[in-house]
Amino acid sequence: MIEGIFVEGLIYGIMALGVFFTFRILNFPDLTVDGSFPLGAAVMAACLAGGAGIVWGLSLAVIAGWLAGAVTAVIHNRLKVPHLLAGILTMTMLYSINIRIMGNRANLPLVRTDTLFSMVTGVFPGLDPSWVLLIFFLLLVLLIKLLLDLFFLTDMGLIFGALGNNEQMVVSAGVNPATYKVIGVGISNALVALSGALVAQYQGFADVNLGLGMVVFGLAAVMIGEFLIPSNRIWVLTLRVLLGAILYKAILYLGRYYGYAIHMTPNDLKLISGLLIIAALMLTRRGQKGGKGLFS
Repeated sequence: MIEGIFVEGLIYGIMALGVFFTFRILNFPDLTVDGSFPLGAAVMAACLAGGAGIVWGLSLAVIAGWLAGAVTAVIHNRLKVPHLLAGILTMTMLYSINIRIMGNRANLPLVRTDTLFSMVTGVFPGLDPSWVLLIFFLLLVLLIKLLLDLFFLTDMGLIFGALGNNEQMVVSAGVNPATYKVIGVGISNALVALSGALVAQYQGFADVNLGLGMVVFGLAAVMIGEFLIPSNRIWVLTLRVLLGAILYKAILYLGRYYGYAIHMTPNDLKLISGLLIIAALMLTRRGQKGGKGLFS
């Protein structure tokens, strides 16, 4: 059970990093996530079912996610549509596109199909598969985090940070914010789609409704992370998002398997998710006033 919580927390943590990028770095509240997450799963499942292979599936899922985010940014930039509405429009369109990708089906199973998970566990047949997956995804997610940290230290990464804080200052420096929004929102949704592609292989199927509540999950991971460790250093910011995702997943596990003790049902999980975000927001603001977090 512990290994499962960590593995799922790490996989969904990639999605939370994407939400963190738009929500905290770009200051671009983006609801495309609920559509780009199943988009990555649908592309991955279609590639595997069609015999294209794991590498092609992951690559095309990332590209598809980037394009979805870019469409949202273009709608916002060109048509002057507010962030939230642009994201909702793209998310709505992606629902039909995802069904098309899966061959006009709402669900595409991956039974008897080689996946990244079967490949990784097959390398070490004598070891417990759950621990092999945990070590693999720990290394994979830390690599993604390291690359993201290095990216934020480049000139482009610094411009993204400035764009989220003061767009007018970026414009006065001769930078076109519209171009950077297309790139940034695209990168965010590429991460989200990558997470969706991994989840599809982990669960053994892709479903058009796989993205329901992903924005809430991502925001909860960001908020919980901010409560745990207050900091402005970029490597800490990304680390606490991953920690928040793991903790949030653990809370959901506890609610799902032991919630009956307080008369909770699986139908209450969405309510718990919303209350968790509100509680994390309140505690984070209180911590900021006091200058302390849980581990500061």
